[in-house]
Amino acid sequence: MKKLLLGDEAIAQGALDAGLSGVYAYPGTPSTEIMEYIQLSPLAKERGVHSRWSTNEKTAMEAALGMSYMGKRALVCMKHVGLNVCADPFVNSGMTGTNGGLVVLVADDPSMHSSQDEQDSRFYGKFAMVPTLEPSTQQEAYDMMSYAYDLSEQLQLPVLMRVTTRMAHSRAVVNVADEARQPNELNYNAKASNWVLLPAFARKRNDVVTAQQPLLEQMAVNSHYNKYEDAGNQRLGIIASGIAYNYLMECFPKGCPFPVLKISQYPIPKKLIRRMTDDCEEVLICEEGQPFIEDMVRGVMPGNAVIRGRLTGELPRTGELNPDHIKKALSDYSQDIKVSELPEFTAHVVARPPALCQGCGHRDVYTALNEVLLKYPNARVFGDIGCYTLGFLPPYKAIHSCVDMGASITMAKGASDAGQWPSLAIIGDSTFTHSGMTGLLDAVNEHADITVIISDNLTTAMTGGQDSAGTNKFEAICRGLGVEEEHLHVVVPLPKNMPEITRILEEEINYHGVSVIIPRRECMQTLQKHLKQKKTKEAKS
Repeated sequence: MKKLLLGDEAIAQGALDAGLSGVYAYPGTPSTEIMEYIQLSPLAKERGVHSRWSTNEKTAMEAALGMSYMGKRALVCMKHVGLNVCADPFVNSGMTGTNGGLVVLVADDPSMHSSQDEQDSRFYGKFAMVPTLEPSTQQEAYDMMSYAYDLSEQLQLPVLMRVTTRMAHSRAVVNVADEARQPNELNYNAKASNWVLLPAFARKRNDVVTAQQPLLEQMAVNSHYNKYEDAGNQRLGIIASGIAYNYLMECFPKGCPFPVLKISQYPIPKKLIRRMTDDCEEVLICEEGQPFIEDMVRGVMPGNAVIRGRLTGELPRTGELNPDHIKKALSDYSQDIKVSELPEFTAHVVARPPALCQGCGHRDVYTALNEVLLKYPNARVFGDIGCYTLGFLPPYKAIHSCVDMGASITMAKGASDAGQWPSLAIIGDSTFTHSGMTGLLDAVNEHADITVIISDNLTTAMTGGQDSAGTNKFEAICRGLGVEEEHLHVVVPLPKNMPEITRILEEEINYHGVSVIIPRRECMQTLQKHLKQKKTKEAKS
């Protein structure tokens, strides 16, 4: 059967067809569509596949690991910076091992289309000593899911699967199975003592996992996802990984005249790399993200070849690759490629910066905040990750930092510890439950002189309107963390309420302790969607 699928959708369909029992994730572009596809899947509903959003990536990873321990196949999805959040359970899952298949799907974002950095998740796979897969096409993304689950259960290790933005968000026709594999039964045969990382047990597991590494490397050499394609012109050899291999093939529709080593399974296949560096005069390494392969080849196995790539300037050091980048890098080696025929990119396109939606409640929050802070020229407002980060841009210019999920409260506290006043934090509802609550507890415990604004639009708006874990619970959470009732306020961010909001802001800035103000109004995008759904329902009834 053929389906036209995004890379994310191919991954989701592949997981379902491989016998998935549960998917755990926190929304983050470019990985969000995997969970959404499974949530809408008739097969997932029929089989009762778990598919509810988690509070953050750490809780998602831990829940997926728990499902794996029971023998079921689990998937955990996130964007690259989310892997930082769940690094503790992810790295330790390599040490404990798994029971049912466990795939950790990470979507990297070269060029930072919607991210804080260009982090390359392949380093995490190497660090945790687990197999890593990187598909070159949507078809491979689909096929790799079944392979990944089999590999995970064979090795009793989690498998990291890395995609990038272009793979996640581009479409292709994918051949999918006519029938899905049945989910695993509960399995109590695993050695549960492996899962207890007391030093006496952890040392034994460390020896086992370390001893597996030669096997993992040999499996990469033998993998049908890694292939050495020989050719007559050995002036140049090309190593291409993931989607960069696809870009390379676009440059040579009639076939590449140079030897090519495609890498889509890690650890890197050193035996195949040594073959290329011994046979070829020069080697060009094409990889999306950081020079992960290039660093290792240059350091330990260059052979007789001169190594080219991102570090030597043939390919851009930062940002996404595309076929034209590779064509330029190959132009000195192939008469088939003429740089003069490549498109010239113009700088004359007028920039269109993002902006908060018309009618968005965040606009009224920033309007009120800026009005009050006119009296406090040295005020500092620590921002967070969400669409409200756009408050940094004109016309508001209202925040002074944006570092990582949940950082606003703890950074405001740290600034207050340094003597800064007033010190404010603005954080969204989903980000607060993701990783802001612990910072608020620290602030309460030290009676920090900060004002916290939890801008609640009743959804995870930045990634498309997914459910927010703390909806209708924020007042109770704040009380539970110790915020005093008289310094906990809920307001409705509308122009008509501006006098009330500015009064409360000023009063709480001048209270020398922890204050929390919750402006609450539904996101305009989800409101319109809900109104449309209501009209459709009324029309049918």
